[in-house]
Amino acid sequence: MTIYDVGCLFPGCGGTLTSLEGQFFSPNYPKPYPHLQICLWHISVPVDHVIQLQFYNFSLESHKDCNFDFVEVYDSAAMGASSLMGRFCSSNLPPLLTSSQHVMTILFVADEEIVDDGFFAVYRAHNLSEKTCGSLEFVCGNGECVAQEFVCDSWRNCPDGSDEVNCTSISSTSVEASCEPIKIDMCQGLSYNSTSFPNIWLMIPHQQSAEKLLQDYMVLQDLRCYPYLRLLICSLFVPKCIPEGGTLQPCRSVCLGAEEHCRKPLARLDILWPLNCSILPDSTNHLECFLP
Repeated sequence: MTIYDVGCLFPGCGGTLTSLEGQFFSPNYPKPYPHLQICLWHISVPVDHVIQLQFYNFSLESHKDCNFDFVEVYDSAAMGASSLMGRFCSSNLPPLLTSSQHVMTILFVADEEIVDDGFFAVYRAHNLSEKTCGSLEFVCGNGECVAQEFVCDSWRNCPDGSDEVNCTSISSTSVEASCEPIKIDMCQGLSYNSTSFPNIWLMIPHQQSAEKLLQDYMVLQDLRCYPYLRLLICSLFVPKCIPEGGTLQPCRSVCLGAEEHCRKPLARLDILWPLNCSILPDSTNHLECFLP
């Protein structure tokens, strides 16, 4: 039986960063990064802080649409169109990026073709209470300052869009979540009933592809070793869609609980525990991951 090893998709890169400042870099940096990489970094600092992210020595495979090797930065723990701050590739150094809240997610993807030297990044947390704005400036929700004339101009000048909130003269543009009902039998009747594709965590384009991959896991739904085992497996391949836009992964504690209770029953079936729990957010914050 073939088990889709999620852990192997994250070979030696990514993780959760909780210090007030820190750094991360592409695998093998400053040497060229390997082929076939999917790396995720979750930055989570205290709730009264925002995150400033700066890239250095940025060099990825060149492509005008960044469809091959790229870095994506999300202003959230949930990765979706509404929280995407930008996709970057080639040798174009990304700008200084500032989050609107205390969490940020960075995704690095490399395909099987051309490789390059990669990147080095530094982040710093800034206390919102330490920043003040002038009398003619508007204070964004993340503490940044914008000119008062930009308030309610139908354009989001604040990273969190707070300059377009409670505007009565015009209607602000909002991004709706592209949620869709779950159609896969194995994943029916869970604590959530909608998902969103493509699944950028595992590079799955649509539900039909996810359903084919989940066929290798059908044996797991008959195991009674852990009550949330089916939820864990499904939520990785058919992620939970949230109304605010994007998707959430299960919290790491769900995965660790399943591993603790199911490793031995799986071993009796000659199946190794297939998941690397360390790739999941080590948090109980509902903005960063979800619990059953």
